[in-house]
Amino acid sequence: MTTATKEEIKINTMKALVYHGPGNKAWEDKPKASLQKNTDAVVRITTSTICGTDLHIMKGDVPAVTDGRILGHEGIGIVEEVGAGVTGFKKGDKVLISCVTSCGKCDYCKKGMYSHCRDGGWILGNTIDGTQAEYVRIPHADNSLYRLPEGADENAYVMLSDIFPTGFECGVLNGQVKPGDKVAIVGSGPIGMAALLTAQFYSPAEIIMIDMDENRLQVAKSFGATKTVNSTDGKAVEAVLALTGGEGVDVAIEAVGVPSSFLTCQGIIAPGGRIANIGVHGKPVELHLEKLWDRNIAITTRLVDTVTIPMLLKVVQSGKLDAKKLGTHSFKLSEVVAAYETFGNAAKEKALKVILKG
Repeated sequence: MTTATKEEIKINTMKALVYHGPGNKAWEDKPKASLQKNTDAVVRITTSTICGTDLHIMKGDVPAVTDGRILGHEGIGIVEEVGAGVTGFKKGDKVLISCVTSCGKCDYCKKGMYSHCRDGGWILGNTIDGTQAEYVRIPHADNSLYRLPEGADENAYVMLSDIFPTGFECGVLNGQVKPGDKVAIVGSGPIGMAALLTAQFYSPAEIIMIDMDENRLQVAKSFGATKTVNSTDGKAVEAVLALTGGEGVDVAIEAVGVPSSFLTCQGIIAPGGRIANIGVHGKPVELHLEKLWDRNIAITTRLVDTVTIPMLLKVVQSGKLDAKKLGTHSFKLSEVVAAYETFGNAAKEKALKVILKG
């Protein structure tokens, strides 16, 4: 093999975290991301992170993700190349990558339901290669990237790729949090914390955080939770009812994605309340209509549409939302396998979000 050939191979390859079935992943060489359509952009990743959904993928909960897929759907980077049809971005622009790809033209996009875009939706790290790599191809770049302000703190803004719009849209907005409401959030992981922070936009009277991890509950208090419940003993419902005079809460936000957490939401919701599911559920969940049919409640589900990213960018830029405090650990992008170990053992490591630096 000639030196020229070796250099050519190096130019045309990149390192990426590749999924090889449940429990198996590797940091390995892959062909460098490249333009496939004239509406694409290629972005060099400078900051990424790991999502709870990635852990669900590693458990086999998302069968659409197949062997050989590059994982990840969150990130910030520098535009490397744009297709001829891209008008809003150019080489060298620093951008935030939305976890949801939107064509902006189909019937679902016209409704603001980007998650159901007929040529997009949640495809990064799912049905196409994702952002836990040195480079990533972004389809429909004009509608799926956001230019970052000058001097942006990437550790803060990367939280707007997914967890903040997800917690806000699927939890707070779907739960219709209003001033004076009693809110319970089941799950004090990153998504639950994002829901906690954005729920405070609407001045609820109480926010009760429920989790099995005492460290996360203490962090939640520092983030504005008024009360906490440790659910290790399996008696979270009784504890919440005791805290609310037997009434329950106006809004219950499910932010874990396991049957027990959704059952907890059903047990603590007050008449006229709203249950907002955020979690990615890989197993069937019981719905106790024999207890709920006459209680005037609403149950919502949603995949994040990321329509609130422009607003959240302004709130972070104003300093009224300190997004970066969700980042607890930092790794080089090349250390992503070790980062997964830390994130997957969050209670032991006292981890919320792990930051990956390219």
